Amino acid sequence: MFSIFIFNAATAQSSFVDFQKSFMRVAYALRANEDTLRKQFAAEGLTWPAKEIYLRSFKYDSQLEVWVRNNSNEAFKLFKTYKVCAMAGAIGPKRMQDDYQVPEGFYYINQFNPNSNYHLALGINYPNESDKVLSDSLRPGSGIYIHGSCITVGCIPLMDGPIEEVYLLAAIAKSEGEDFIPVHIFPVRFNRQKSMDYLQRVTKDDGELQKFESKLREVYDYFEENKKLPFIAVNKKGEYVIM
Repeated sequence: MFSIFIFNAATAQSSFVDFQKSFMRVAYALRANEDTLRKQFAAEGLTWPAKEIYLRSFKYDSQLEVWVRNNSNEAFKLFKTYKVCAMAGAIGPKRMQDDYQVPEGFYYINQFNPNSNYHLALGINYPNESDKVLSDSLRPGSGIYIHGSCITVGCIPLMDGPIEEVYLLAAIAKSEGEDFIPVHIFPVRFNRQKSMDYLQRVTKDDGELQKFESKLREVYDYFEENKKLPFIAVNKKGEYVIM
């Protein structure tokens, strides 16, 4: 379905953004969006270009946030919240191929696809180490992206304009040296009462799902308080351990 382009030694002679600009869609997106992004950064009191970014998505609330900072010693600042324009599946993690579930958990961007069937696409590393333990051992599924075209069977879709901005911010951050771009996917906004009421209804008879979602909330709460990310490990049971 996708043609994958990954930055490696073959493209190291130029910056990652320069490499991406060799693809028509990215070159057009940069021409169309760079000046606007610069002005939006200035309006928010942020330094351009983004040195580090963090993506945070909420399934029930249909939102994707982009947070930015200059270095690992700084707190993240919110740049923009985008609308996730379609959603597949339900509350809860992805556990097998073709379950139409959007994953929940802690990931990072591992692919940039400038020639996606869905305009532009950023791949995330599903299945992660937790998913490999807890998901179907033979058919856990794969190919989870943040992409354009506003259609999905388990990804995080945006309209084409927003994905151009998010894709460019990720490419620029990678070009600035951020090899590990975190992507955290939560079931709901834990500070929104309507969302929490829905989560409680969905999980009230499922102790395992309650336990899983409570671990996700630990990371959400830590970030809300500190605007930095905690260290997240995975134990032998596939459970997240927050440090």
